[in-house]
Amino acid sequence: MTTGTTQDRAKQAAGRRAAAELCHDGMTLGLGSGTTAHFFVRALAERVADGLDVVGVPTSQATGDLARSLGVRLTDLEAVSELDLTIDGADELDAQGDMIKGGGACLLWEKIISRASRRTVIVSDASKLVTTLGQFPLPIEVLPFGWTSTARLVTDLLRDAGYDICAPVRRPGSCGPLVTDSGNYLLDVRLGAIQDAATLAAELNQIPGVVENGLFINMADAVVVGHADGTTTIREPGDISGQDTNA
Repeated sequence: MTTGTTQDRAKQAAGRRAAAELCHDGMTLGLGSGTTAHFFVRALAERVADGLDVVGVPTSQATGDLARSLGVRLTDLEAVSELDLTIDGADELDAQGDMIKGGGACLLWEKIISRASRRTVIVSDASKLVTTLGQFPLPIEVLPFGWTSTARLVTDLLRDAGYDICAPVRRPGSCGPLVTDSGNYLLDVRLGAIQDAATLAAELNQIPGVVENGLFINMADAVVVGHADGTTTIREPGDISGQDTNA
């Protein structure tokens, strides 16, 4: 059995539990992006086919396409004032519930939709749980106009903050630079270990040309962790990297 197959089993278990236990009739749901969140969307679609009455707001065009293809009814933030719940994934998640997101290039929509929700629950396999954020490259979404100048300012800020880094790398796409659903570029930077994520997130967003960054601070209300044997646990911020308490 390959590692990938084992990880997919864990992701699917987390997505299925979130769909089974957290989604109820009448809810407006934020539908996350990435592989684990898409397992959730597929499980949600099964419940919709069985009669569950919900409406979703997708965090990316890809998630919207998937949900529509599976029969999940969609709306947008212009039509609803507040979402009941967002279910999304993470690239890294620490014990306090702070995250790095954006590996799938959807961080801006994901952050907007999470902030518009009463609750955000993360679905994850155990490999995403870390003691300190920063091993996963931090994505920073920037305007295409003047992006090289923005990248220099990002580099200066990070070096002044004590990070020994290489210059941010503009993420490539299939033909030229990757362009996000909002028409922007992504810069990826390897920090190694982030000591004060909240301060860094705020400072990055003060740079002209930075649209948003992939640090999600105080946004996870709980995490559903899937395991390779198909079991799951639900953990609260403050104990996300701790012992399993709910098999």
